[in-house]
Parts: sequence; C-alpha cells; structure tokens
Amino acid sequence: MRRWIARAVAIGVLVTAPVAVYSVADPEKRDLDDSVRRATPGQFARLTDGYTHYEIAGPPGGHVVVLVAGFSVPYYIWDPTFKVLTDAGFRVLRYDYYGRGFSDRPDVPYTQAFYVRQLSDLLDSLRIADPVDLVGLSLGGGVITSFADTFPARVRSLIYMDPSFRTPGSLPPFAGMPVLWNLIAALVAERGWADEQLGDFLHPERFRDWPDRYRVQMQYRGFRRARLSELVSNANVDQREELERIGQQPWPVLIIWGKQDPSVPFESSGPLLETMPRARLVAIEDSGHLPQWEQPAMAHGAIVEFLRQLK
Repeated sequence: MRRWIARAVAIGVLVTAPVAVYSVADPEKRDLDDSVRRATPGQFARLTDGYTHYEIAGPPGGHVVVLVAGFSVPYYIWDPTFKVLTDAGFRVLRYDYYGRGFSDRPDVPYTQAFYVRQLSDLLDSLRIADPVDLVGLSLGGGVITSFADTFPARVRSLIYMDPSFRTPGSLPPFAGMPVLWNLIAALVAERGWADEQLGDFLHPERFRDWPDRYRVQMQYRGFRRARLSELVSNANVDQREELERIGQQPWPVLIIWGKQDPSVPFESSGPLLETMPRARLVAIEDSGHLPQWEQPAMAHGAIVEFLRQLK
C-alpha cells in the first residue's frame, strides 16, 4: 500500500511540477480588457477581428501618412517619425498589429491577408477614403506591398525602410506541436525576445530602455500564441510576384536603408531596385535596422522631402 502511495505521489509531482514552473515563468498573466484600454494612451477602434490600438495626429486637412511597423515591436517604434511628420503638417496614423502592443490577440491564423484586412478596416473606421502614403518598416514593407497589391486605389506612394518581404522558409523547432512549443517558449525562448531587439541597432548602448519597452506587451495573454501563428501561417508565402506587380505601378517609391543593418542586409536593396526601377534609394551611413532612431535627421529629412514633392 505504501509503495502505491509513493508511486502516486511521484507521478503527481512529475505532472504538477512542470505546470507549476510554467505558471510561474509565464509572463502572460493579464488580459487585454476594457480596464487596460482605458488606462492606455492612444485610441482604440473595434474592427472585424477585434480592437486595434492606434494613434492619429496632425492637421485634420493634412495628407494622411500611415506608419506600418515590423514583425513584433509595437507602434512606439515610430515615435520620432510620428512627431517629425505631424510637425511637418502631415496627418499621421500609426497602429499596433493584432497580437502586438495593445491590440487584441484573436485566436485566428495570422496570415498576410489578415494584416491587410486590419489596415483596410482601420482606414474605413477612420473614414480615410483618399489615397494614403504608406511607410513600411522591416516586415511592414511586406505588409504595405500586399496592401497596395490588394487595394491599389487606396495608395498614393510607398516608402520602404529597411524592408523585408515574405519568402518560403523553415519553421522553428516544435512549431508543428503548439502545446510543446508554447511550453518551451514560455520557459526558455521568450525570456530572450526583449533583449534580442537590441540587435536591430548598430549602437545598442544608446537605447538601454528598449527591452523594457518591449516587455510591456509580453504580459498580456495571446502574445506568444500570435507570434507562433504569424510564423506558421506565412511559412510558405512568397511575395516576389506581388513585388513585380508593384514595380509596374506608377506610384512614387522611396527606399531608405541603414548601411550597417544587421537584420536585413543593405545588399538586399539591389534586387529590390531591380524590381522597382523608378524607386529612389537613400543609404543611411552609421545606422542599423532602425535609421529613424540612429540617424533621425537623415532618415526623416528624406521622408519629408519625398512627401512634399508629391502632387
């Protein structure tokens, strides 16, 4: 009898110990609800797939510029650009993707079409009907490409900043086993995600608060699930045909690229220019993946000049 009791206790420990460790280690302990939204700067729009966190500012009559972020950093990645453009007289919109920042984390496939629908819904909710200027950073370059390919009448110009585009690739280990991936990510991988963001800078020592800003979004349930869905849902997406179609459009195109970009090498600008021969390239010296932070005068000067020349 005692032996069976001992075995039962041992089995209980083996089962409950990992659950207890997971519960303690998991940073996602809060829900994004109305109380969070009321305390959060910015605005919220209830769209098809949930609430989207956004900010819009600048003269009401100014031309609308939409800032589209990268893979996982919320809209604060556009802080300096947002201020410069609104001060320059533009009406500027920035927002958090679903699954990031303070936007909802719906339990759906995070496909490229999903992101396009979010932006289209947001423009509709704000009654922005005239063509807009789209600025896409990193993976945002892929998003604005898909948006422009889907809704060409809603686009006036495209600005790519250190862009990346979807191509078929391999998935992280255990991506096909969501429960196991979730456990490993919570216990091991997720602990490094915030600090990894410093790798986008050529001079990370200048941005010591960057990881802490990133960690804020990680406390809300669904962030990790959305990140996995993003990877799995787009593993086989290839944007090359979209880019070729965009290259045939008459829109003005500006490409800004940090020459020391460690995330998306500057050399990738060559093939993009071949696809978009009318585009203008501005190479930013002494900058990594985020020239709007490391070389703001050069990056923003190029954007403002480009936008003011549009008719």
